[in-house]
Amino acid sequence: MKKNSPLRTVACAAALLLSAAALCPAQQALTWDQVKARFESANPELKADAFGVDELRAAETTAYLRPNPQFTFTADGTQIAPNNGIWQPLSGTLYQTGLSYLHERDHKRELRRQSAQEATRIAASQHEDLRRNLEFNLRASFVATLQAKAVLALANADLAYYDKIISISQSRFKAGDISQVDLDRIELLRVQYEVETQSAIVNLRTAKIQLLQLLNDRTPVEQFDVTGPFDFSDALKPLDEYRQIALDTRPDLQAALQAAQQAVTNHRLAIANGSTDPTFGGWYTNNASFNNPYATQTLGLSISVPLRIFDRNQGEKQRTLIDIDRSQQITVAARAQVFSDVDSAYTQVESSIALLRPYKQQYKDQATRVRDTITYAYEHGGASLMDFLNAQSDYRTVQLAYLQLIGSYLTAAGQLNLAVGREVLP
Repeated sequence: MKKNSPLRTVACAAALLLSAAALCPAQQALTWDQVKARFESANPELKADAFGVDELRAAETTAYLRPNPQFTFTADGTQIAPNNGIWQPLSGTLYQTGLSYLHERDHKRELRRQSAQEATRIAASQHEDLRRNLEFNLRASFVATLQAKAVLALANADLAYYDKIISISQSRFKAGDISQVDLDRIELLRVQYEVETQSAIVNLRTAKIQLLQLLNDRTPVEQFDVTGPFDFSDALKPLDEYRQIALDTRPDLQAALQAAQQAVTNHRLAIANGSTDPTFGGWYTNNASFNNPYATQTLGLSISVPLRIFDRNQGEKQRTLIDIDRSQQITVAARAQVFSDVDSAYTQVESSIALLRPYKQQYKDQATRVRDTITYAYEHGGASLMDFLNAQSDYRTVQLAYLQLIGSYLTAAGQLNLAVGREVLP
């Protein structure tokens, strides 16, 4: 039997790898809902912040714990010398056990738990606000990927169309209809289409890399793809509806309102902490050395009350009272910011729609008709080379501007969703 040569072995291995690659299906393009679901389950920043909410929820248990009782044991009076020649070190020892407990008054535990619960609700709202902002970044990257795909498709279509023109021009040159200089000019202009195509490829890869980073995904760029409608809708509701939705759903505004409520609770807790908490105690003693034979075992009770003469928690009461006013002003500022964000985003969407309507209804079709008409005339000698190049350039400018406006609209729609607090535009 002949041994396989190294070249044949390498060829067989390559064939096996190609077969395996052919059998492995390409990853299906992800929709926006699928991308968002992956983001929510995999983004490390969002997951880390969620753990912070869980930590505060655990702190609610700590805030409601009762004070631990205190147990004491005392041994006193032990003899250290013999008595009448007899060693009795424990004969006169006093044994005492005691138990004391601090009683908290004025609902301190309940107020601590209420404040801790409100802190958890604030953290949960802030977590939703982080999700809102990160999802805006995610949507922007998703839109950028869709736009880069559309621009790349346009660049490939333009290059294919121009290659067809080059082929026709070469035929006309052979027939003597155009000069060598005109043919060279046409062929030289192809490099612009190649540059645009390569730039579109780089932009698409860059957008995918940014999207994969937000998803914490290590999928190779070549195997990752997204899909979705790259278009606009002019169905825009009145501004007041978006304002009301924002007031109801914006998590940062909810966090400000919850912080104001917590400030009130903290002030009540500061007042309660200024009250007196007594400590109740009791003990049992055993001492056989007492002269009274009936006093060897005794019970006792005590109550200890601190005298709040100097420290009545005055500073914390004043601080929490001031914090109430501060929180209320922050709430007013947050409400004003909500209106500002919604109004600005709404204006951007309106402007994008106003620019897109004539492009979709008129300019795109006009640019296509002009290009096709001038191209047909140029092919049959009825138009000059300059007319053809200008028509082709105008067509590319209009089509590219339309795609960029679509991207601007989708970005503005994402900005409006961010301002409102939930998705109101697709």
